[in-house]
Amino acid sequence: MSLLKENAVKFTTVEYLKSPLNKVEILSLSEKLGIAPSEFVRKNEAEFKDNNLVEILNDNEAMAEAIEKYPKIMERPIAVMGNRAVIGRPPENVLTLLK
Repeated sequence: MSLLKENAVKFTTVEYLKSPLNKVEILSLSEKLGIAPSEFVRKNEAEFKDNNLVEILNDNEAMAEAIEKYPKIMERPIAVMGNRAVIGRPPENVLTLLK
């Protein structure tokens, strides 16, 4: 967020743990990122392991449903600008959206 502020970019923060994304939003985010939902989950999170989600890694619909049900497993932060998105790790990735 500090990089966005430094570059005078207006942004909205979505607190997805308080207001989880739904399956359609997650699939849309997947499209904007250009990667499958399984590629932006935190596989070391307890909820991922405890719910045996490794079994559905290749099923985009099922993984999107799992992220909806267990939002804590989603990688963060994710920055979205228009129809593009990037995972903000490292933070400099966010700057690619400004180009």
